[in-house]
Amino acid sequence: MYLHLGKNVVVAYSEIVAVCDLDNSSHSHITRAYLTTAEKSGQVVNVCDDLPKSFVVCQKKDGSRTLYLSQLASSTLLKRANTLSFE
Repeated sequence: MYLHLGKNVVVAYSEIVAVCDLDNSSHSHITRAYLTTAEKSGQVVNVCDDLPKSFVVCQKKDGSRTLYLSQLASSTLLKRANTLSFE
């Protein structure tokens, strides 16, 4: 199964490590440091036209990680994931 993140970008459920709300999680200095490090290392993919509301951390089988910035709220992504998993 796949989850649509926005801008025609989909990721496999098996690759998703975390779905985080950007507003709530960015209060932590640890999360901000992780986001900064991921951006500097080229792991961030922006899939939104507006301000991002969430980020999704994905890891492929080869161990490479990608962090997607999405304009969809984390609650919306969770609803989509729950809806698709029961069909």
